Amino acid sequence: MAIQPVALVTGSSSGIGAAIASQLARDGYLVFGGSRRAESPAGVEALALDVCTDESVRAAVKAILDRTGRLDLLVNSAGQLIAGAIEELTLDQARSQFETNFFGVARMVAAVLPQMRQQRSGKIITLSSLAGLVPVPFWGYYNASKFAVEGYCETLRAELKPFGISVAMIEPGA
Repeated sequence: MAIQPVALVTGSSSGIGAAIASQLARDGYLVFGGSRRAESPAGVEALALDVCTDESVRAAVKAILDRTGRLDLLVNSAGQLIAGAIEELTLDQARSQFETNFFGVARMVAAVLPQMRQQRSGKIITLSSLAGLVPVPFWGYYNASKFAVEGYCETLRAELKPFGISVAMIEPGA
């Protein structure tokens, strides 16, 4: 009997994250959908998860591993956009943008990597943005956070390949 693959999708309460979580469930994954509101689409197990806090991330990953003993796929879909001219946005707004879009990804990866390395397999997919390649005016801090994600994931891909863990980015545009 084949083992049912296990996926965790962050930002699964709406938008692209909800669509990805639903499709993975239809494709036969046991899907845990993480969001601050602990809401997920039908067929996806809702999990309270705030990618901006170490404790929340550790607790969510631990709950999945305690229940399933494995994690095959992480989809980093949680994100936010704070738009406006750079000179009009505060550094607190910039920090918030990076805390979710960049450090949230790094926090999630750090939490799942020990299990994936132990399994010698896994997939990490991160939603970046075309704005991480070509900046959009009035999205300065968003662009910067996605540029950081691009560099992080490119590096991660090379570092994790020897462990049988693949890393990919999806770069949607408008």
